[in-house]
Amino acid sequence: MQYVSFKAADGTETWGVSIDGTVHDLGPSGKNLAATTRDAIEKGIFGTQLDLSGAPTIAEADIDFLPSVTNPGKIICIGVNYLAHQEESGKTGQTAPTVFTRFADSQMGHLAPAVKPTTTTKFDYEGEMALVISKEAFHVEKEDAWDHIAGYACYNDFSVRDWQKAASQWIPGKNFPGTGGFGPYLVPAADLGDITTAVLETRVNGEVRQQAPVANLVFDIPTLINYVTGFTKLNPGDVIVTGTPGGVGLFYGPDGLINHGDVVEVEITGLGILRNTVADEASLLAGAQATAGASA
Repeated sequence: MQYVSFKAADGTETWGVSIDGTVHDLGPSGKNLAATTRDAIEKGIFGTQLDLSGAPTIAEADIDFLPSVTNPGKIICIGVNYLAHQEESGKTGQTAPTVFTRFADSQMGHLAPAVKPTTTTKFDYEGEMALVISKEAFHVEKEDAWDHIAGYACYNDFSVRDWQKAASQWIPGKNFPGTGGFGPYLVPAADLGDITTAVLETRVNGEVRQQAPVANLVFDIPTLINYVTGFTKLNPGDVIVTGTPGGVGLFYGPDGLINHGDVVEVEITGLGILRNTVADEASLLAGAQATAGASA
């Protein structure tokens, strides 16, 4: 089952399931089974056999995608968690996961612009897989970790490298608005089988830049959940972004970084394709001002 978060025609933020290109609205503008995907997870109805009868429908091609989870309490990101990326960045020999945080309001959905800030010349992509927590998780043992996962989704941790590298803490370079691509779908863990057999691929304008099986994570999923819940409590709907393979733009070559008009896709087996097109912040502001002037 493919769960989506989206805006209804009247602007209401809602959620539902997409089946064969048709989205069944189960949120506030539809059947109202729960307010958000996060609420559906908290209620225990995410990933279950839902009654879709009477739910309004809309073609998936016509929806305005939102991040798969629009209101997570916490987004925990893991850095340099594939060996090839450790090697290209000179960060081998990690003895514990590298952790940083991303704010929920920095995220955007499938097909939304990836916003290149006016204050950077070093905008980059990082294709990743995200997992979403299903129930309260604190001091979770590795053998119990899989029972705490609601589902998985594609993620693009777009990075503002000059801000990221300005100091030892990465948070500034990871939290500009419109830089956390999340979606298009959140797929229940139970529907996927062994997620470690999935392959992650990132493409820029159709060119493959990153490709690796999830099995290549240096710190695997049980280790990440055990480590993160060792220092903070996670709740339903919280997100762990598991890390990016080698091949990021910063180390790819002279034309590796991304600019206005570049199309970046993250595809993971069973999770669909997350697509975002880079847009300069200045061009978006100019467009918004022109629209406001025309309607005045």
